[in-house]
Amino acid sequence: MHFLCCLFVLALFYCTIITVSAEDPFTTHSFDGGNSQTLPYRQLSPETMTPGKRYPLVIFLHGAGERGSDNDKQLKNVARIFSEDANRKAFPCFVIAPQCPEGKRWCEVDWSDAKPHKTPEQPSDPMKLLLKLIDQLRQQPNIDHARLYVMGLSMGGFGTWDLVTRRPGQFAAAIPICGGGDVEAAPQLNKLPLWLFHGDQDTVVKTVRSQLMVEALKKAGSTVVRYTEYPGVAHNSWTPASKEAELLPWLFEQHRAQ
Repeated sequence: MHFLCCLFVLALFYCTIITVSAEDPFTTHSFDGGNSQTLPYRQLSPETMTPGKRYPLVIFLHGAGERGSDNDKQLKNVARIFSEDANRKAFPCFVIAPQCPEGKRWCEVDWSDAKPHKTPEQPSDPMKLLLKLIDQLRQQPNIDHARLYVMGLSMGGFGTWDLVTRRPGQFAAAIPICGGGDVEAAPQLNKLPLWLFHGDQDTVVKTVRSQLMVEALKKAGSTVVRYTEYPGVAHNSWTPASKEAELLPWLFEQHRAQ
């Protein structure tokens, strides 16, 4: 009996070691933007890459609660759907998940305001670094320039709107979740495929912020904007959004005209 107990303990220990030491598919990186400014980020790459083939690039922007410098918290919500086995096989891509430092924002605006904001003249400090990082990544020969996507939640939803507004025509699709944008930017975004998500009980970022963007885009002639509003859902619409069966198929079928 003692011998069997020892075997059980060893087996349990061995299994624990395998689980703990399993390599995280999101590798750790830091972008040096000069002037002692750095942007930590995690990167997911295709499991296997065919020489000469180009792959989509997804920029994922986290929410306010995941700010910091540990280069880990930004993966807490939604981001890891891209590393699920089935999704990695079906949608091989690069995913970049940068981390915004404490006290900073992807877009320096008031999230609680029910009225639309005007795009700040200058991007926030973290956004400036992200823009430089994107420019660097686009130089890589294995990045498909026709399939650049951005997705973000809450603070990252605002960042998503800010990014596509500053770089109109560069992205093939965007998914802003419980965020808000500049309605005056709608005419330059009316051909961009967008899928917005919001909970109708959200008191942190008012639901009207997404509603107003949809209204402005349709008024500007958009026929490629989608909007899903979840009844009874508060400020966590990213949870049901990440479980939408059509989410990733819709995203990866979008191509920017060359």
